[in-house]
Amino acid sequence: MKREEHNHTTDASPTGRPIPHPFTSTNKPPLTSLNHDLMAPNDGAHTGTTTAKPRRMQRMKTLDIAELANWLNERDFAILRSVDEHQFLTVRQVEVLHFANHAPVSGSRIARRTMARLRDHRLLGTLKRRVGGVRAGSAGLVHYLDDVGNQLLHGGRTRRVYGPSARFVSHRLAIADSHVSLIEADRYGQLELVACAVEPASWRRFTGIGAARQILKADLYVETATATDSELVHPWFVEIDLGTESIPTLIKKCRDYETYRRTGIEQEQGGFPLVVWSMTHPDPRTAERRRLDLHKAIERDRTLPAALFRIVAPNQLNALLQKGGDL
Repeated sequence: MKREEHNHTTDASPTGRPIPHPFTSTNKPPLTSLNHDLMAPNDGAHTGTTTAKPRRMQRMKTLDIAELANWLNERDFAILRSVDEHQFLTVRQVEVLHFANHAPVSGSRIARRTMARLRDHRLLGTLKRRVGGVRAGSAGLVHYLDDVGNQLLHGGRTRRVYGPSARFVSHRLAIADSHVSLIEADRYGQLELVACAVEPASWRRFTGIGAARQILKADLYVETATATDSELVHPWFVEIDLGTESIPTLIKKCRDYETYRRTGIEQEQGGFPLVVWSMTHPDPRTAERRRLDLHKAIERDRTLPAALFRIVAPNQLNALLQKGGDL
């Protein structure tokens, strides 16, 4: 199937057709594309001579936002969009995404300085929790889109961050890690990353049994090609598991994919994407056991076509996609 033929719809009739060959194609554009210091606000006195008075947080005026936007460069906006897309990003992840054209040492330094500048103007905020603990320094800071950044990108619509759990943040960062790793693989010519959508952009809405509206919440939707001149594009759904969910919970998610497959929506444009489980755990032995347990559970479940699923460790994901689903 040609790249330009792939398109997603949400109103197909249910069908129980067998799984077609999973390799399909698309014309869907990639969803992730690969200074001037601003003056700090002052009350009129010399810096350090007055104590800031507590005040209620207010939305910046439209003119202030417009003036701030004029001071930002293209990379600043790209960073804000990346953080917004992933919800949370570390300095290291931002460095890989937006400072790869610099030497490692200078790239890290410029990235930290840029992120600090964006934080100074409340375009970005940071969580108290750091990746790697306090010793990680600024490199371990976890960034999110702060109030001013939300106003700049979304106008009146804001997404506030209210003390997310460590488990939630870890999962979001793991999704970002997988995405960043795929971008690096594309950059080094290991595969062609045609498109990658991070949840919720990766979700699929469809009508289930009894006309019930359902949402398949994939962590990532990926389209790859093994060669830049290839006409075939391989689609994938990627699920990230950090060892926090039970195997029965993972099986339920597998059934959600099978329910969606039976609608025939994706098959209208080609084969249904393979579903890849990227599974890890703090204990390597437990991680390996969980991968084996999920494999066995899928094989035992008569409602699930085992050929639909792949189970790998995180460091095997790129190789699996590079080889079209085989390791």
